[in-house]
Amino acid sequence: METVLVAFMPVTAFSLPLPDSYHASLILLGAAFLDYVVGDPWNWLHPVQVMGWCISRYSQWAFAHLKSPIALKFAGIGLTVLLVMGSASISYGMIRLLQAIHPIVGTIAELIVLASCFAGKSLRDAAQDVLRPLLQGELSEARSRLSRYVGRDTADLDESEVLRAVVETVAENGVDGVMAPLFWAIVGSFTPIGAAPIALGFKAASTLDSMVGYLRAPYTDLGWCSAKTDDLLIWLPCRLTVVTLGLLSGKPGPVWQLCWRDGRQDPSPNSGWSECVYAAVLGVQLGGSNTYQGQVKHKPLLGNPDRPMTAAVVTQALRLNRITFMIWLVIAIVIHILFPDTTAS
Repeated sequence: METVLVAFMPVTAFSLPLPDSYHASLILLGAAFLDYVVGDPWNWLHPVQVMGWCISRYSQWAFAHLKSPIALKFAGIGLTVLLVMGSASISYGMIRLLQAIHPIVGTIAELIVLASCFAGKSLRDAAQDVLRPLLQGELSEARSRLSRYVGRDTADLDESEVLRAVVETVAENGVDGVMAPLFWAIVGSFTPIGAAPIALGFKAASTLDSMVGYLRAPYTDLGWCSAKTDDLLIWLPCRLTVVTLGLLSGKPGPVWQLCWRDGRQDPSPNSGWSECVYAAVLGVQLGGSNTYQGQVKHKPLLGNPDRPMTAAVVTQALRLNRITFMIWLVIAIVIHILFPDTTAS
């Protein structure tokens, strides 16, 4: 993959004036390359960390000063609007300022911001981090590592359940953390705002959902708007992912029918579909019973158990992520090149 991306991204491109459509393509390709190779270095300050700090402080203030459900709902609306719009606006202003200082500096900043919105390498590393000890027969170590990435209790999971948890994580986060940010980056690349600010705005909504978008207390009212916003922003990229994976499998009809049958049973409008499409394409069954802090919760069964859960299934799920990502990326670049007038300046 690196070779393909480098071929599209010559060093001279940074020093030459480029048409808007070429610049948009360069940003998408460059950010994809950075995420694939570098990912999110642990010792670098990540935009999500800044968002998390802002959400935490705002939530503390809201819970300390607001007691009524209506007041908390309005506070949640304000939090969502401020963080999503603020993230997009600040990144847009920063990129424009750096571009005014020097085009190369602005382009590099835009690449870094957009790459931080993709979680492809992070997701791949997390899955492989759990697989390594599991393949060496170290089930307890695999359980321990899995607990870093999932909310369910992992201490008593057998090998099959560990693998199911990894596949479900790859499937759900493949949509939420990889395909949805790419979708909104592509949308942004056709606007004067640009790919990076729009994708970062989506990332803000996703971060809000993960921190306060719960249906249980104390976030029921404060996180209501965040959860609904994230659901809305993921709805279309989730369905497009289902269509793409269905076409890749060569059996789009049966895949869609299976997702329609099982994916709709999940209370979430998106996670059931995202997990079910991977289950359908891979021929495995996801969902079932999980334990959270000692309490067993039952989720709908997704897909048919046509094959056992193995490490190969995880590897194939990761490959599906990469292929889908590349297909969407290539489609966006082709549109930019063939129809340059669609790229706003």
